[in-house]
Amino acid sequence: MSGGLLVAGTTSDAGKSVVTAGICRWLVRRGVKVAPFKAQNMSLNSFVTREGAEIGRAQAMQAQAARVEPSALMNPVLLKPGSDRSSQVVLMGKPVGEMSARGYHGGRQEALLGTVVDCLEQLRGTYDAVICEGAGSPAEINLRRTDIVNMGIARAARFPVLVVGDIDRGGVFASFFGTTALLSAEDQSLVAGYLVNKFRGDVSLLEPGLDMLYGLTGRRTYGVLPYAHGLGIDEEDGLRVSLRGAVRESVVAPPHGEDVLRVAVCAVPLMSNFTDVDALAAEPGVVVRFVDRAEELADADLVIVPGTRGTVKALAWLRERGLADALVRRAAEGRPVLGICGGFQVLGERIEDEVESRAGQVDGLGLLPVRIRFERAKTLARPVGSALGEPVEGYEIHHGVADVRGGEPFLDGCRVGAVWGTHWHGSLESDAFRRRFLKEVARAAGRRFVPAPDTSFGALREEQLDRLGDLVEEHADTDGLWRLIEGGAPGGLPFIAPGAPGVGAGGGASSVGGGASSVGGGAPAAGGGAPAAGSSPRPAPSRNRGSAPDPGPQSPDGLECARNAVGRPDGLEVARDSVQEPDGLECARDAVGRPDGLEVSDVNKEAL
Repeated sequence: MSGGLLVAGTTSDAGKSVVTAGICRWLVRRGVKVAPFKAQNMSLNSFVTREGAEIGRAQAMQAQAARVEPSALMNPVLLKPGSDRSSQVVLMGKPVGEMSARGYHGGRQEALLGTVVDCLEQLRGTYDAVICEGAGSPAEINLRRTDIVNMGIARAARFPVLVVGDIDRGGVFASFFGTTALLSAEDQSLVAGYLVNKFRGDVSLLEPGLDMLYGLTGRRTYGVLPYAHGLGIDEEDGLRVSLRGAVRESVVAPPHGEDVLRVAVCAVPLMSNFTDVDALAAEPGVVVRFVDRAEELADADLVIVPGTRGTVKALAWLRERGLADALVRRAAEGRPVLGICGGFQVLGERIEDEVESRAGQVDGLGLLPVRIRFERAKTLARPVGSALGEPVEGYEIHHGVADVRGGEPFLDGCRVGAVWGTHWHGSLESDAFRRRFLKEVARAAGRRFVPAPDTSFGALREEQLDRLGDLVEEHADTDGLWRLIEGGAPGGLPFIAPGAPGVGAGGGASSVGGGASSVGGGAPAAGGGAPAAGSSPRPAPSRNRGSAPDPGPQSPDGLECARNAVGRPDGLEVARDSVQEPDGLECARDAVGRPDGLEVSDVNKEAL
């Protein structure tokens, strides 16, 4: 029994996160104990678990869809870009170094395969099913040899793979066929079939194409999900507002008072945790937009300077664009400004940064009596407190330490007039506090806006997750999906030429974790006849894993990576300031003892 499924995509943003969350919600509503998993995530939107581990925000959302507490096991590797060529590497929830893309793919990534397989096996030992999300496309042939998040983890776990394609972009049939045809024979043996996402129109017009796709690949399509307007889920990649679709496309309730409230969010470089504004966008009568020009602040009732992975870079950008001067004028006029995390740091008097940018001492905008000093240790916390007379919860992810020297207390920061600043992400999701804050903003802006008295952001999020579950249950072949989760990929799936472009470049043809399915045969009735869409799954699977493969890690080309006594692959050695993780996993803090080929960016190699 497989006990899991990997949701891959033909491209980034094909809908992997949405489909993974929808499958998790569908399963948990059927009594299946399920957990999400993404071996490696690249995102500036992250979340802090209750044990103080930083993981991708999308995996926290998927955990909520599965109705389980998020854990570092669900996203063992998180990459947080700091530039076009380097990222902070977060391993098991803790930062371990700043690394170039070449260095990561040149050695470190492959060495982490054992770690991610161990995390997956721990989840499999606890849950009935684990729904994995891939990254980008599984057919990125230049990266296949060191892949640990797509076919690498599928091969290690012997998980079937469901490939999602966004038909709204066009070219979905070519994408499905090409994705499959660029994989090695062993990888293809795990590609069980396809799922069409964001379809508009009459499905009957699509069916001849699905039949032809089956004839070409021997793989069936497990569902056609319709385009759903206004889905508000936590974004992972790119710089979009999660609920912007709801504001623009869905039927929005009218303002509760006489006026709307206009919120402008400065689209600073390396913007992080922009999901902070989702709760505002969910409020009737609140209009949220992103801006990058000073004149766009003129009619805003509230300006938010959001979090960023590059505080000094964001400050320079604000000055170059004239936004800094506009913010100073707003403050002098008593017009509301809110800074969150990096945005809070920008509003202060001075920034001392020898860690993130290495810029040394830099003058801030001087709107708040705060001095910021960057430290190598990252603050990861889930604070609880009160502000404006209401209870507030949030989470903190920052290297900057604030020395608040005046103003009125506001969470961990302060307030001066109509300018507020805090390191707390997620505070606006606290309903009572959000309403009080919006009242303050409306009063300062001179707007007759009244917050709706009954908006519950938590309830709205649950509704959206239920919508995802409904999409899967009503428009996917759930019996077929359940057979994949319970029994793995169908046997005898045919090989689609040309396959991977050679063993050296394509990851080899060796099987990881078990023998390969037969290839080259005729197209079978993959997965059996298609039951009616929306049919219920079979009873929850047993936790007995039966013939589950040995989880000992191997590279995708069959090169074994021996683990030492604490389960760490050889080559991932403990360096200075090592952090002891649960289950004995120690994390390297810098480049000492790194595998051959590991390169650390010159700018940021001592950042942590």
